Amino acid sequence: MTTSAAWPPYLDEATLDTLIRQWLAEDIGPGDVTTEATVPLNRQARGLFLAKASGIIAGLQVATRVFQIVDPHVHLTWHQADGSRVTAGTIFGTVEGPARSLLMAERLVLNLMQRMSGIATATYHLVERVRPYGTKVLDTRKTAPGLRLLDKWAVRLGGGTNHRLGLYDMILIKDNHIVAAGGIREAIEAAHRYCAQRQLTLPIEIEAQSLEDVDAILTTGGVDWILLDNFARRLPDGTLDVEPLRKAVQRIDGRFHTEASGNITLETAAAIAATGVEAISSGALTHSVRALDLSLELTL
Repeated sequence: MTTSAAWPPYLDEATLDTLIRQWLAEDIGPGDVTTEATVPLNRQARGLFLAKASGIIAGLQVATRVFQIVDPHVHLTWHQADGSRVTAGTIFGTVEGPARSLLMAERLVLNLMQRMSGIATATYHLVERVRPYGTKVLDTRKTAPGLRLLDKWAVRLGGGTNHRLGLYDMILIKDNHIVAAGGIREAIEAAHRYCAQRQLTLPIEIEAQSLEDVDAILTTGGVDWILLDNFARRLPDGTLDVEPLRKAVQRIDGRFHTEASGNITLETAAAIAATGVEAISSGALTHSVRALDLSLELTL
């Protein structure tokens, strides 16, 4: 089986190759002294990729590019596809080629695949939890610097939906923007003037922190999304109160897209989704990654 999953629209092979060369330079520097010292130059080897935990495999196409850049004589065979489920003990791929090349690429390949697979797995579990409600799972900008494109690709492979990539492809007016702009109406009107002056067509989202904020946004209009931040709140006894979120969604009544953030966990996601909110976003998918345990075992 080959890795047939489509590349995301924000990443191409040339961009990925540039990133990989930077990462290889960081790791190998002027040379892999251990491998050069201990492994004969012409030694050939074969490696087995083993899933040591169950989850969603992600990053196979990235791993392929790492090996090809290190040495085009390396040959890979994947037995799973990007975004597929594996169980612990599954051998999901093989690699063959010069032993020195396999060893030089090994750690970067595993680092990237383990992180991407961990993100994809966490996303998958969250998506499954809210699936009965038709709620989308969105990612955030809370990614590792330098790894954002792969972090967001991993969310995609786990069944999530990419939200904005950065500060340039959506106007997202948060609480501090509202304060600095002078208020909700002022911030929205300023955003429209900015787009008109520069002939830009950008989605506009604005954060609400209270039902009063929601009312002010509904009165002003002119946005695409309303971000309902921390409308689902933990009570002193530990229970989750979703009534403020339910009321906000009812008031918006489909006039704008709705996104809920704050207190989004596997335990709370279903109750939050049941309020009728269109999407939930979770920074934890990418800022608190639990890597999926994978290994590469070499044989001669």
